[in-house]
Amino acid sequence: MSIVIGGMIGLGKTSVADTLSAHFKNKGIDSKVFYEAVDDNPILPLYYELTPEELDAKRIPFLLQLFFLNKRFKTVKECINWREPIYTIQDRSIYEDWYFAYVNKNLGRISDLEFKIYEELVENMMEELKELPKKAPDLMVYLKGSFDTVIDRIMARGRSFEINPELKEYYFEVWKGYDDWVLNQYDASEVLIIDMDTTDVVKNEADAKKVCHDVAEKLNEILNKEKAHIG
Repeated sequence: MSIVIGGMIGLGKTSVADTLSAHFKNKGIDSKVFYEAVDDNPILPLYYELTPEELDAKRIPFLLQLFFLNKRFKTVKECINWREPIYTIQDRSIYEDWYFAYVNKNLGRISDLEFKIYEELVENMMEELKELPKKAPDLMVYLKGSFDTVIDRIMARGRSFEINPELKEYYFEVWKGYDDWVLNQYDASEVLIIDMDTTDVVKNEADAKKVCHDVAEKLNEILNKEKAHIG
């Protein structure tokens, strides 16, 4: 089974991924987490720290999206190779990368030509993946939260390049369309929504257990559907 953890910046994707992985292992189910490339990403700090003029001149947003797309494509291939008999958990999906590129285009940080090239590259990659079995995840666990919660969590984790007050407008632009994209446009897998306004898997053990229970229940439902379809 393959799970992706989706959601807004700062809402706790890595924490949820680690919580699920530990839960599966405690149940005797092997699992592997594929983390988003953040700490070893040389471009991400530039994206947040450069002035608008520098961002435009150096085309950092486009370069960053290409970096993430390349890493995500590699992760998808690795997940396919690892998938059986273990559970794979991806920290954000290749599908969400498109949404971030789209937002950056709307903000004028990525040009129409760059976005066209990006979409063509994504299309070519997905064509390659079609040759591989079951490229799509079985489930997206979508972390949903209010904008206040997003900002509070970003500030709390304290990554220096993320806490510039001027970034608040960018975070809002990403946040405001995220729910709509997941609920009305994303169709690669089923979606389980976790309300992060009332959930903290790090500080509240009961929350962690509930998330694990809800995910396990949803995966069982998906497995039963697949068995019924095959039958």
